[in-house]
Amino acid sequence: MAPYYPLFLDLAHKLCIVVGGGAVAERKVRGLLSAGARVRLISPEVAAGIRKLARQGRIEIVLRAYQTGDLDGAALAIAATNREEINMRVREESKRLSILLNVVDSPDLGDFIVPSVVRKGPVLVAVSTSGLLPVLARRLKEEIDSKLSADFALYARRVGAFRRFLIETVQDPQRKKEILRRVREADVSEVSRMTLREMKKRFLDP
Repeated sequence: MAPYYPLFLDLAHKLCIVVGGGAVAERKVRGLLSAGARVRLISPEVAAGIRKLARQGRIEIVLRAYQTGDLDGAALAIAATNREEINMRVREESKRLSILLNVVDSPDLGDFIVPSVVRKGPVLVAVSTSGLLPVLARRLKEEIDSKLSADFALYARRVGAFRRFLIETVQDPQRKKEILRRVREADVSEVSRMTLREMKKRFLDP
């Protein structure tokens, strides 16, 4: 089996289609919403949690069976049904329209798999065993989550703001690189609690 190519997709405000209305479909919907996607779910029956999301105006529901043409305009699609014939129809249309597809529990039918994810603010760590052993991916996720403290989220925001300041104000690439090296070597917990003013005082050349 060829290895997967790891990447992070920008789905903000883009239409994503989920076919299926059960617990697995709801989990996929919530993952897409966390990425800022515009979600449309298609299924004749849907779980209570999905109905709640629709009532909140967070997703669109189409209460009927999947039909050819339902993927028009989508950036990405997920087939989350337990009916192989429907999954195959979604697969055929996604290929025709060149739309990336994930088929839950049948990775060979789709274009990508969804990894186990650890989120700490802007810090996102994805773990995958290329579909071979999901239980190991979940175990690795738990271990990473236990070790990745909230300081890293604060650190990413603080250093991210400081980096933008450097890009806008420091013209010399070598000096910029040296300043960021000093930041990188500093204690994460300490830096995560600094203001931008404190970071300038601490890390800019004297």
